[in-house]
Amino acid sequence: MQTKATIAGHPIHPMLVVLPIGMWVFSLIGDIVIRAGGNPAWAPAAYYSMGMGIIGALLAAVFGLTDLLSIPQGARARKIGYWHLGINLSVTVLFIVNFYLRSVGPPVDLTPFILSIVSIAALLVSGWLGGEMVYVEGVAVSPAAKPAAAEEKEEEPLKKAA
Repeated sequence: MQTKATIAGHPIHPMLVVLPIGMWVFSLIGDIVIRAGGNPAWAPAAYYSMGMGIIGALLAAVFGLTDLLSIPQGARARKIGYWHLGINLSVTVLFIVNFYLRSVGPPVDLTPFILSIVSIAALLVSGWLGGEMVYVEGVAVSPAAKPAAAEEKEEEPLKKAA
C-alpha cells in the first residue's frame, strides 16, 4: 500500500514525525533537568521546544491523514490508523493544554510535568501502532521494495558458484 503523499517516492509523514517527537522528548528532558536542580534556563527551552513540537505535529497530521485515507476501507491497517490518529491527536491536545498552562502559570509547576510524562507514554503507544502499520501491514511501502533478507538470499547462490 503506497501513499500518495510523497517526495521523490518517499512518504512525507514519516519524515515529519521526527520533529514533534524530538521536540517533545527534549521538552520532557528539560523538565527533568529542572526538577533535578539544574539550570533554570531549561524552563524556556522546554517551553519553546514544546511549541515547536505542536507545530510539527499539526503539519505531520496533514500528511498522516492523507496516508490514512489512502488505505482501503475495511483493511486492518486502516483500523490501526484510526487508533494511531486518535492517540496522536490526543497527545497534541495534551501538549497544547500543557503549553497553555506553562504560559499562564509557573513553568515548573507539577501539572505540566505530569502532562508531559503522560503524553510521551501515549506517544510511545502511538509510535508502536505506526510501526505496526508500516512493518506488519506494509503501509507506505513501495510494492517494488525487496526486504534486505531476500536480497541476501539471492546473493548466496552467486557466492557458491564463485
